[in-house]
Amino acid sequence: MKRVDGKPKNRVFFENIMARAFAEGRRVLQENGIGSVVFAHKTTEGWEALLGGMIRGGWTITGSWPVTTESETRLRARDSAALATSVHLVCRPRPADAPTGDWSVVARELPRKVGHWMERLQQEGVRGADLVFACIGPALEIYSRYAKVMDAEDRLIPLGGDPEAHEPHRRGYLAYVWEVVGRLALEQVLGGGGVPSVAPASAPGMASPSAAALDEDARLTALFLWTMQATATSSGATEKAEKQTSLPDDAGGEEEDDDEAPKAKPKGGFSLPFDVVRRFAQPLGIHLPEWEGRVLATEKGLVRLLPVRERASQLLGEEGAAALVEEARQASQPAQMSFLAEAQAAPTPRSARKPRKETSAPAAPGRQATTLDRLHTAMLLQRSGQTMALRALLHEENERAPDFLRLANALSALYPRDSEEKRLLDAVLVNMGR
Repeated sequence: MKRVDGKPKNRVFFENIMARAFAEGRRVLQENGIGSVVFAHKTTEGWEALLGGMIRGGWTITGSWPVTTESETRLRARDSAALATSVHLVCRPRPADAPTGDWSVVARELPRKVGHWMERLQQEGVRGADLVFACIGPALEIYSRYAKVMDAEDRLIPLGGDPEAHEPHRRGYLAYVWEVVGRLALEQVLGGGGVPSVAPASAPGMASPSAAALDEDARLTALFLWTMQATATSSGATEKAEKQTSLPDDAGGEEEDDDEAPKAKPKGGFSLPFDVVRRFAQPLGIHLPEWEGRVLATEKGLVRLLPVRERASQLLGEEGAAALVEEARQASQPAQMSFLAEAQAAPTPRSARKPRKETSAPAAPGRQATTLDRLHTAMLLQRSGQTMALRALLHEENERAPDFLRLANALSALYPRDSEEKRLLDAVLVNMGR
């Protein structure tokens, strides 16, 4: 870690320097003056340090506008999901006699403000990580208009805190911002009735009935792919980030220079910085460790969504697909059993077994197959040309609740156009309609 005058150059150092700079700007600006801060960092630590410095410096954030400023052809943007926009934060000096905010009022206003802004940004073609960080400004407009925000027990609600805590005075305001954005995103991609509300003492994991009906792995996958979406450019095309690549890991706090070579990318799949995934997952009750090696793999600060082909051994086993085909052939009537469960339970001859990699470990014994598991199984059968087994599985899903079809349609809309997953999902959907 770099050091300046013997002090570590970390988030605390950065926030202190920014607070001093913004305080000086606040001092020299007239009371009716306007300030503008341009920021394009995409780590949560970078944003929290900047916002903390602005609020400590005596500013109220009154607007947030994403502006497309980054070229697709710059070296930094090649084969990565680097932000396509810079967020312009508009701010004014906070009055010296600013009132104290009531946390219950702030918490009720937050989802309405963010929901309105998300809808507007999406109409303008702003998506994914660009949209997430562009929503921070409107959310901070609520918080920063007050000298401080207190709860009913007269406890200070800080800007940042422990995102794993339940109590608002320990958790911090920004954790609620991430929670609201995540819930609204799930409502949009998975469907549901209206904007979920966030009460002042809401507990993590509360989601709308429609989104909560799906398992954690389905919500995690949908939210992951939603965040990976690229902002539309002025020409109507999308960023190259729609390739099967990753958001670079900027956890160190400094952006990579444009003239430097791109960082090495992880092996196949879609990747996001661990901190971004954690910030979304925790408030929504998604337990990342439970899905490690099943739908995701974490390495060197990056969370990688496993490609469907890497899940073949854990979902079907070495001879699972062949067993499904044989059962479909012998069935004299439409099967009402779970083919995936049978494939997992079917013993594999010891001679046919091969060592498994840690990132594609089989499901735990007795674990019930999720909707995402069954959907990935259908995609794998489609990929291997096992038509009879696929049709039998889809027949079974048509007799179930509509979660399978709803999730398939949602993920088909989220996967990049040129990805293998998108191609397989669309083929499965065609077969479901037959």
